[in-house]
Amino acid sequence: MGCTRSLPAPQSDLAQQLIKDPYNFDFLTLTEEAQERKLERALMEHIREFLMELSLGFAFLGSQYPLVVSNKEYRLDLLFYHVHLHCYVVIDLKMGEFEPQHSGQMSFYVAAVDNLLRGDRDDPTIGIILCKSKDKTIVEYALQGSQQPIGVSTYQLQSQLPPNFQENLPTIEQLEMELSNAVEGVEDNAEIE
Repeated sequence: MGCTRSLPAPQSDLAQQLIKDPYNFDFLTLTEEAQERKLERALMEHIREFLMELSLGFAFLGSQYPLVVSNKEYRLDLLFYHVHLHCYVVIDLKMGEFEPQHSGQMSFYVAAVDNLLRGDRDDPTIGIILCKSKDKTIVEYALQGSQQPIGVSTYQLQSQLPPNFQENLPTIEQLEMELSNAVEGVEDNAEIE
């Protein structure tokens, strides 16, 4: 993972425990082609399940959380506070594979949160880049010179059903037709009464 080497030992150990790889988002029903905003909205609709997947100690502070730096507004995908680590946690969502420029963006976010939100009693902010896939070597090179606690993890969406199950399940069209027939039946019974 190569993300928490710059933190003091107690915080580093806790941070290593909180950053999972992969995160399992099987409670979401998104297609592989979904955009980042759609993933973010789906996670917000299922915030309870998302918090359970993250682990204990996360307090949700906001989505598209605004930060103003030099009169320019930046928006964090997701901002949390971790009550056991006593630090902010920034999560940046990426629908595709990890790219080196993602670490630069996260480094900026972590520095901005540390300077604008972090109090005297808070420990350094942790950044987590959540992407669909990653190449370990690219991640290591991208984070090699960083002194900030940034981790890169992957997530898994709901797994596909095996083909033999898919063949036995009704299609969306069949379900819509059944629902339409059921509604018409209810309406017909209501007219008779």
